[in-house]
Amino acid sequence: MADREDGQAPAEPLTKDDFEALARFRFGIRRYLRFSEETVRSHGFTPQQYHLLLALKGFPGREWATVRELADRLQLRHHSVVELVNRAQAEGLVERAAHPADARAVRVVLTTHGERILSRLGTVHRDELRRMQDALVLPAWHDEPDGAAPKPAASRSEPT
Repeated sequence: MADREDGQAPAEPLTKDDFEALARFRFGIRRYLRFSEETVRSHGFTPQQYHLLLALKGFPGREWATVRELADRLQLRHHSVVELVNRAQAEGLVERAAHPADARAVRVVLTTHGERILSRLGTVHRDELRRMQDALVLPAWHDEPDGAAPKPAASRSEPT
């Protein structure tokens, strides 16, 4: 069998169990995303606004991010993030602040109002993820070396 274009050895073909695991995981992801979209909208916000707030609060090592960093985190184009930040700022969810090290960049930070909204929505999302943890376990593949596959949630020991 020939090597793949990326130079890696060819992968083992997927089995029926592998396809079922992929489908189950994809279903879990989609179910969670639908839950998230409906929950955020029921609180009067758009999913994009929630993603922006989450990306800011969850940015590694600090409480702010630049538009460029947010574009990367949100996987959006720079101009789309500028518009998203503009709308969020108009609603009092975020504010812009001067970047001390780069005059060309601007920090985007959560406001107190944005923090409150994110805290409420984040709690609801965490609780849903706890309910869904069995559906969102990464699939175990038939061709994984012994011990390398993730353990199903049911076999993990949970603290009491």
